[in-house]
Amino acid sequence: MSASPSAEASARSHGELLTLGVEEEFLLLDAATGEVAPVAPQVLTLLGGEPGIKLEFMRYQLETTTGICTTLDEVYRDITRLREITADATAQLGYLLVASGVVPLSVPGLSALTDDPRYGELARRYPLQAAGCGTCACHVHIGIPSRELGVQVLARLRPWLATLLALTANSPIADGRDTSWSSWRYRRWCQWPSAIPPRAWRDVRAYDAAVHNLIRGGRALDERGIYFHARLSPRYPTVEVRIMDACLTSEDTLLAVALVRGLVAAALDEARRGLPVEHCGRIAAGLASAARHGLDGQVTDPHTGCALRQRDLTNALLNRITDAEPVAQLLDRLHTHGTGAARQRAMWSKAAELREFTRLLAEATRAH
Repeated sequence: MSASPSAEASARSHGELLTLGVEEEFLLLDAATGEVAPVAPQVLTLLGGEPGIKLEFMRYQLETTTGICTTLDEVYRDITRLREITADATAQLGYLLVASGVVPLSVPGLSALTDDPRYGELARRYPLQAAGCGTCACHVHIGIPSRELGVQVLARLRPWLATLLALTANSPIADGRDTSWSSWRYRRWCQWPSAIPPRAWRDVRAYDAAVHNLIRGGRALDERGIYFHARLSPRYPTVEVRIMDACLTSEDTLLAVALVRGLVAAALDEARRGLPVEHCGRIAAGLASAARHGLDGQVTDPHTGCALRQRDLTNALLNRITDAEPVAQLLDRLHTHGTGAARQRAMWSKAAELREFTRLLAEATRAH
């Protein structure tokens, strides 16, 4: 399908084109047992040095990275291509590539840790968090003109983080059971001491001071180990939104990208116009509700202060985005077919045995 209408206008802020980039994390699973398959190095060997695919924290994970894109169509082509070639290489070894926020069965602790000095140090400093890790997320990067403006963007993204999580929740099955959570990944990931919402910092110096205080206090290994749900990327000139689960399908990922791009563009415009940052209370409670209940969770409307369902807040989100047409079409599809968590639960109920469940997950992962 086309990723977006042909009439799509690229998102701009004050005439500047907002670039896009996406990192997707995937699981490698045994097709017969559903257990993790620590074969990521072998998959990379088969791929012959493909620059958009690399190892992750555990050897049963891989990460794909798009190029720097300027339109949703470019993003869609990149994510579908990367999913396809990675799934093909994984299948050659007899395993499955699966997009899910957590391992459906049990995690094997640190025995599958990727051989990398930095990962080893993370495991040494934070053994409990590392042993239960192996979670998979979707990280969306949006290019920004300056870090100073980026800090202002982070403050204005805060009210919408729970809605982004609710829309992308895709990890209800873990330890061989339905956890009753839409995003079990969120619960696991928040065990890391720096996995917290961004604050409304007054400027970039305050942001940098917060980062350095976390590192000095032992709550993060380094700048890359600052796991704010949205942050200034320590490697690229981007705002990096990290709250989303790994999305089940390419279209789900595209929706996440379109939403984040629109929210960042709106935030940049407001910051440049000097508009005040909206008050946003109970962020942690909203995130926990989104992780538990998905789109049926309760949240506070940042405009009115009234409580409503996440599902109902998506209309307010659309009103905030200038180029809303492609987002509205993708949202309609999501509301029709259900979130990744809802579709996973349907697969879990339908599957007669675990191999059928993992097969259905793998099919959805490469569907487009």
